[in-house]
Amino acid sequence: MTPIRLLLVDDDPLVRAGLSLMLGGADDLEIVGEAADGSDVEAVVDRTRPDVVLMDIRMPTVDGLVATERLRGRKDAPQVIVLTTFHADEQVLRALRAGAAGFVLKDTPPAEILHAVRRVAAGDPVLSPTVTRQLMAHAAGAAPDTRHASARTRVAALNDREREVAVAVGRGRSNAEIAAGLFMSVATVKTHVSRILAKLDLNNRVQIALLAYDAGLLEDDDG
Repeated sequence: MTPIRLLLVDDDPLVRAGLSLMLGGADDLEIVGEAADGSDVEAVVDRTRPDVVLMDIRMPTVDGLVATERLRGRKDAPQVIVLTTFHADEQVLRALRAGAAGFVLKDTPPAEILHAVRRVAAGDPVLSPTVTRQLMAHAAGAAPDTRHASARTRVAALNDREREVAVAVGRGRSNAEIAAGLFMSVATVKTHVSRILAKLDLNNRVQIALLAYDAGLLEDDDG
């Protein structure tokens, strides 16, 4: 098995050392580099070619939000997991909209951080249904009508089946759960998800979930 290549980005050397110590012993993971600021991330990514970047949000020169936007705008971009101390922080929401595949709290147990890295490397977002609802509720208070209208226009490009899959993704369901609920194979679910991402010009499942919320699809469907 080829190890998952992981890049650590945090301005605190103690945090980086702790993460390296906690995660470095996993047989299926290789820590290929570190960066102390978002301004260094692209150069380190070019040099180390990570599969996943564990990204702090708050850094002195270039923060993790900007660094995530820059990375996810690149071809063959690595997946990004943001590190934070708050699970309903506005910056976390912005990072997810920028293309991060999820987030972990800094006090998350090492085994759970490792599980998150593995999931993201496999193409699954690191957001439980509960956390997804919390983030969407956090976004709801300030969601302007223009964003709702824009999201409605974008999701109109989906056919009925893709719309059903988007709603299920928005509810935090796994591919297996979607397959069971919609009576299709997991491979077919993956195909629909890929088509949704391409049609709507999105980076990952988290962005599908946020767009589905903005468009009101989760309100339309109570399932």
